[in-house]
Amino acid sequence: MSILTLDRIKLNATVESKKDAIQQAGDLLVNSGSIQAEYVAGMHEREDSMSTYLGNGVAIPHGMHESIQYINESSISVVQIPEGVEWEDGEKAFLVIGIAAQSDDHIVILSNLAEVVEEMDAVMALAKTDDAQFILDQLTAEPQPE
Repeated sequence: MSILTLDRIKLNATVESKKDAIQQAGDLLVNSGSIQAEYVAGMHEREDSMSTYLGNGVAIPHGMHESIQYINESSISVVQIPEGVEWEDGEKAFLVIGIAAQSDDHIVILSNLAEVVEEMDAVMALAKTDDAQFILDQLTAEPQPE
């Protein structure tokens, strides 16, 4: 199974807070069967202890180490928030990418994400598109050699 699928991408989300955004990212993972609901509590706990905001309008909430037992399969979800949501220190997140990774799978996931999100223009293209397939293609593309 692919690490990201169309059923784990939510376009044009309306969120009330970063807590709500994390919940929506977690719900996508729960609803697809990738994680158990207890993992979402670990995502909130992680955010309470350390911000998961990467910069350039992207946050990557993920569970605490103790939450790994609630992961059924490594996967990510994407909540697209075109208007953005206040994350920290006046920064807004436009893409909230929930990560559920078993073992060191998250390192591969993060390296793929890092290339896509390093350019603000690329992030904004993902934040404004109405095509979930575009997001899927961008986040699952093989990293290009420089």
